[in-house]
Amino acid sequence: MFQSIRAYYQRLVPRFTKEDLDALESCLIVRTFHKGERIVKAGQVCNYVSYINSGLTRLYYTIDGKDVSIGFVGEGEYNAEYESFLTRQPAAQNIDALTEVEVIDLGFDDMQRLYRDYPVFQEFGRKIAESLFIMLNQRNTALLALTPEERYRNMIANDTRLTQQVPQYMLASFIGVTPEHLSRIRKKISAC
Repeated sequence: MFQSIRAYYQRLVPRFTKEDLDALESCLIVRTFHKGERIVKAGQVCNYVSYINSGLTRLYYTIDGKDVSIGFVGEGEYNAEYESFLTRQPAAQNIDALTEVEVIDLGFDDMQRLYRDYPVFQEFGRKIAESLFIMLNQRNTALLALTPEERYRNMIANDTRLTQQVPQYMLASFIGVTPEHLSRIRKKISAC
């Protein structure tokens, strides 16, 4: 398993040496979550940045008793309640497994030690932060600049797994509409 992740990290930061990768590998934890299992709970500190080795997760807030989807993160992507991870404050959002999920985790204390002992890991941490920032920025841009139909079209064009593995009410929440409105959007698209 770690061979594929080592190759991925080597592509991410080409100047990683074998010693650097060995140090990183010694810190990694593999965890499996079952469908529906909570990975990060709002109100608790997020202790890990997770590389999704397989499966699909959902990030969401609960506002006035209603779940609001803010993202779906799958295989080959990083996942964390990153503000909580960095500030060591309680998470504002939940992260759940939508399918069986296998993650490769790096804990906060281990990341700080790697930053201190191996300067190349500062580049690694920056690349993780950049990845998470880009995901958030794309989400914000879509919400501000696109219509719900355009958001839905982009979503299904960028990740076909979502329409196959995510319940419609979660997709509706993600694009900022009611399930009924999403149904009308889908009907309109299929008529074209």
